[in-house]
Amino acid sequence: MAYVNTTRYARKGLLDRLAQVKDSALAAIQTRRVYARTVAELNALTDRELSDLGISRLGIAQIAREAAYGK
Repeated sequence: MAYVNTTRYARKGLLDRLAQVKDSALAAIQTRRVYARTVAELNALTDRELSDLGISRLGIAQIAREAAYGK
């Protein structure tokens, strides 16, 4: 028994590409907001509170980067 299987490749038009660019930009904005919010929240803590958490002021940017972008 024989059969035919045809695969068609969908061409992405201009609107599909623009939607993909828009989605990528929105995802990047969301990630940046997570980073900025984390930095702001950690900077709002006192040195004592940061010390209790085991965080130095110099490590805030690294912690925010890991929270937003992963390791």
